[in-house]
This record gives sequence, C-alpha cells and structure tokens, in this order.
Amino acid sequence: MTYSQFRTKQHSFQSSEGAIKYIDQGQGNVIVLLHGVPTSGWLYRKMIDSLSKNHRVIAPDMLGFGSSDSPEGYEIYSEENHAKRIVALLDHLEVDTWTHVMHDAGGLWTWELLKNHPERISKLIVLNTIIYEEGFDPPIRFEEGFMARTAMWGYRNGITTNMMLRGLFKSGLLENTLTKNDVVGYKKPLLEGKTKAMYYFFTQTCNALPDYSEVLKNSNIPVKVIWGAEDDFLLWETQKQRVMDDLGITEKDVHILDAKHFIQEEKPSEIAKLILEFSR
Repeated sequence: MTYSQFRTKQHSFQSSEGAIKYIDQGQGNVIVLLHGVPTSGWLYRKMIDSLSKNHRVIAPDMLGFGSSDSPEGYEIYSEENHAKRIVALLDHLEVDTWTHVMHDAGGLWTWELLKNHPERISKLIVLNTIIYEEGFDPPIRFEEGFMARTAMWGYRNGITTNMMLRGLFKSGLLENTLTKNDVVGYKKPLLEGKTKAMYYFFTQTCNALPDYSEVLKNSNIPVKVIWGAEDDFLLWETQKQRVMDDLGITEKDVHILDAKHFIQEEKPSEIAKLILEFSR
C-alpha cells in the first residue's frame, strides 16, 4: 500500500480544533491504535488488515500529525487536549469502550485519558511507550525558542528532513529495511508543515514529563506489555519493576521482543497475534 492509498482510506472527524483523519476498518469489538511522535496511523499499516478481520480497528492521526490538521498554537497539543480529542473521536463514532494500543508519546495521551475516563478503556496494550522518567531518553530535547523553531523549520522545508528521519530510523530499528514507499508516510506530513505538535512535545513534554504514577496505581484495567528489548529511547529494564508494581502485572503479562523502538515496523505479525490473543 502506498501512502496515497492509505490516505484515501481515511475518514475525517471535525474536532473543535481541526480535522482529525482516521482509519476505521472491520467489524466487532473495537481496537484503537494510537501512534506517538513524530509518527501517525501509518505506523500501524502492516497490522491493520490482520487485526480488522474480526475486530473494528480505529487508527487516528492525532491533531498535528499525519494527514490531520495542524492548527496554529502550541498548548493545543498538550497531553490534556490530545486526550480530550481521542474521547471526542470515539464519542463521534459511538464507541463506548475499546481495547487500547499505544506507542511512544501516545502513552502520555492515554494516561491522561485514563485519569479522566478510566471506564472507557476495557483492555490496555503498551508498546514501547512513555511511562516514567527513568525509562525516558528521547533522541531530541529543545529549550523553547529560536533554536527549536529553527529545527522545526528545517524539518518542514526539506532542509534537514531526510537527515532527521535517517537518524531516527537508524536509532529506532535494529535493521532499517524501510522502502522509499514506507518513508513517504513519515516524510510527507513533515513537508506539509506538521511540526507544531512536535515543537510542543520536544520543548515542553520532554523537559517536564508529566507524572501519571497515581493513574497507573489506580488502574484496574487488564494490561499487556509488548516491548522492543533494544529500544534506546524508551528503556524497559530501568523502569520494569516500578511499572509492573504500579499496574499490578507480572512477568506473564510482559512480552519482550528482539526489536528496538519502532516495533510495529520490525515485528508487526508477532504484535498483531499478541493483541488478538489478548483482545478476545
């Protein structure tokens, strides 16, 4: 599938801040696939067909990412606002509860959602996501201001776009086997100017990670963790015991894969199988 074909399959939801594009495929119990930064629903393209054979799969491009709108402003991309838009989208689709899969910064948006609407998520699947500071080592951190704005300008004007993506995938994949077609889905949104949400994340979130420890401790949702063992950005071992204790899970609930950060690119079939087994 090309990125253009992927976009033609997307629907559109008009949130209060701008249009959110999303895949809605299949029938049955709902699985929501949530990306992180700087990706989009395209990250899950290798998994959607297999997951949607017996489930309804919803994979949004969050505001500021992929083919969704990227309105002016920065606070609009806060964890709180992203979480509100997830709920608004699922309300629009008349989905009350769902199995929730998240990756990278999608974890922060998920913890925020759980803080306010814990009844909406029936099962939770954690894929190399942001949880605690001791497991968080982002590839980029910026102070707010000129340097960060210049970096974003370079990403969206093609000056440093290729260099940034090459570095990201070199660090985020054990072996970079992405084709030119694969990369288009990551590159095109940047060239279309989708950098405002990135700016907020790298200048705000990365420098003051929200504390959702009480959310994890108070959650009684069934959880499965699927993690790439070699991830350099999000480290499992350094936060493993704390996460397991707070979520009330054991080793049997954790699956460690021979992969790095972008496990959806490296182990899509294996992840899809684990999700389907868990979401029955």
